[in-house]
Amino acid sequence: MLCPQCQSKDTKVIDSRVVEDGHTIRRRRECEKCEFRFTTFERKSFADLMVVKKDGTKEFYDREKLAKSISLACAKRKVSKDQIDEIIANLENNRGQSNKEIPSDTIWKDVLVALRHTDPVAYVRFASVYMDFDNFEDFKQII
Repeated sequence: MLCPQCQSKDTKVIDSRVVEDGHTIRRRRECEKCEFRFTTFERKSFADLMVVKKDGTKEFYDREKLAKSISLACAKRKVSKDQIDEIIANLENNRGQSNKEIPSDTIWKDVLVALRHTDPVAYVRFASVYMDFDNFEDFKQII
């Protein structure tokens, strides 16, 4: 692991903890050269999972892209980054490694279910983007 401060390869783990209900390992590390401390997280990889878009194109699953879209829906709401990370971790764990491809609409529908229980305003915001709302009636129907 490279030190983010000095780029040295000589770092050591000083603490490890299981977080996110046992699905992630949090490690505190220290650079042996500059003594800078930093945190890393290890999660199950979904590197080979492909997302099939509406138009049939495929792209690799991107956890950060999903986190960003959920964060935008939750902007200025009382939804913490930890809650968003938990939503994503639960979705990833429920998804498992059984399929190598997953339709994008399956992902956003799963996110909607999670947001409905987390924050109703974030739920409506997320739905308005992914369900292509065109008018006020669409909002009334989802509410």
